[in-house]
Amino acid sequence: MILPAYGAMEKAKFSEFKGEGMIAKRVAFLSAVCAIALLAQGCTQLRGHQGYIGDATLISAVQPGVDNRASVQASLGRPTFTGQFGDSDWYYYARDTRQLAFANPRPTDQMVLHIKFDAAGNVVSATRTGMENIAQISPESDKTPTLGRNTSFFEELFGNIGNVGAGGAPSGGQGPN
Repeated sequence: MILPAYGAMEKAKFSEFKGEGMIAKRVAFLSAVCAIALLAQGCTQLRGHQGYIGDATLISAVQPGVDNRASVQASLGRPTFTGQFGDSDWYYYARDTRQLAFANPRPTDQMVLHIKFDAAGNVVSATRTGMENIAQISPESDKTPTLGRNTSFFEELFGNIGNVGAGGAPSGGQGPN
């Protein structure tokens, strides 16, 4: 009886495990790629639209002196909002935004169409503005500045101890006795 060499048996066993190891590595790699792809979907940019959806041809067709309230409403629809002090100003507002994950939305395009009517209901002017009217504001801090004393919490808490005529005490005269 001849026994195979020790090294030959080990090579045979190693080659069996090598195939199983490659399959496990491939499954782990594909699982990692799928997990990364699912997590990356949360980082996609979201596009949003707010306000009026209009046709550029209809918007440019509004002409002063030719159109009136009824024709503007028939072609453009109801306005997004009207003037604060009367019905002589109509505003059509639209804004496109993009947002990445949890960040604040950033405007990419904006359109404000302001139509002014006279007392008879005829169009006096039609003004269209865009991104130039967007204002970037940065608040100063988390605190609102106020007038008065600048005291700490403990000064407010213990400030009236020992003061004569404190706010809650009766001021002179006969007491309740």
